Amino acid sequence: MLPSKIVVVGGGAAGFFGAIACARVNPQAEVTLIEASRQTLAKVSVSGGGRCNVTHACFDAHELVQYYPRGGKALRGAFARFQAKDTVDWFATQGVRLKTEADGRMFPITDSSETIVDCLMNAATAAGVEILTGVAVASIKQSQGNQFEIFCRSGKIINCDRLLLATGSSRVGYQIAQELGHHIESPVPSLFTFNISEAKLRALAGISVNPARLRLCADGASPLEQTGPLLITHWGLSGPAVLKLSAWGARLLHDKRYQATLLVNWLPDFSQEQVRQNILAIKNEWGKRAIALHRGVDLPHRLWQYIIARVGITTDERWAGLSNKTLNLLVQELTQGQYLISGKGVFKEEFVTCGGVNLKEINFKTMESKLVPNLYFAGEILDIDGVTGGFNFQSAWTTGYLAGTAMGEHSAD
Repeated sequence: MLPSKIVVVGGGAAGFFGAIACARVNPQAEVTLIEASRQTLAKVSVSGGGRCNVTHACFDAHELVQYYPRGGKALRGAFARFQAKDTVDWFATQGVRLKTEADGRMFPITDSSETIVDCLMNAATAAGVEILTGVAVASIKQSQGNQFEIFCRSGKIINCDRLLLATGSSRVGYQIAQELGHHIESPVPSLFTFNISEAKLRALAGISVNPARLRLCADGASPLEQTGPLLITHWGLSGPAVLKLSAWGARLLHDKRYQATLLVNWLPDFSQEQVRQNILAIKNEWGKRAIALHRGVDLPHRLWQYIIARVGITTDERWAGLSNKTLNLLVQELTQGQYLISGKGVFKEEFVTCGGVNLKEINFKTMESKLVPNLYFAGEILDIDGVTGGFNFQSAWTTGYLAGTAMGEHSAD
């Protein structure tokens, strides 16, 4: 009996993890990984600013799914079989130790993504995976006996018994999945920053506030909220709170052409009434002092000056002269400052897309297609995306591992 031929299309995190898992489960299988570009694991190399945010220190599957705006429900069972703790253990067995930072993100102790790239390359080679780079796929057809013919742009044809598509959020990958009978949820950007066209805000680039509470409001939609670190940039607003909000609001913002209202609470640890009483106490105690120089709230000085200017307070006004009307406006500005989102920016090189293969068409125990026998999916080609913090890599490791293991076990039958 000839050994099973298994092909993984896509040389990213999910593709490598799937190929390694398959080759280890069934050493007799011929496992080939093909990548269109000359470099594999490109996204792994640049992630986390070159440090690679491998996963997140959330080791409860029920809690872990809450970090996925799309795909959390489908991943619940998958995480019961392979979750973040399993990822940590897997890399440990390869000699790669991970460390946890204060916000829960996990990185290799070397602080270098090359540690992860080298680990995956070495593990694939040791498992006997054949890696072909510069091989672009034009189309794939299923032939008799539920086998596949992979037509490469070079004219080469590759045959296989089982196929894993791990092409990321690429147009070619979606096209192939569609041609094989799958429905694609339209891809739109996720994890992006907000453009705010207010020059005086942009002039504060580099100032950060932690925490801030953001509330995204768009006509006809329920408001969305996130709390966390906020960073002012030369184009508007960024930071974890913005990135998480962009993930949850990805489809809404796309539909609204990235035009929406953002309410910013700069002091989320206090109720609006507590902020009001605090401001009143400052007014009574510091009556003769300039409002611009004696802020009395825990915010960066330049940000405070910007906020009071927004409500019409001049630099020489004293606390004693603050009218009740202006005081109310100041409290409103501190707790519900209104900003107009005028577009989206990008989040470094870590571009994430929501959309992809419809999850109802996938068996999440094995990652096999419910429509096409012997066809498997893993990673960002699926309609799964997580917030920033290592969650997108975790879904890649999980789906890649389950797909690879199932293909290997199937081949060994």
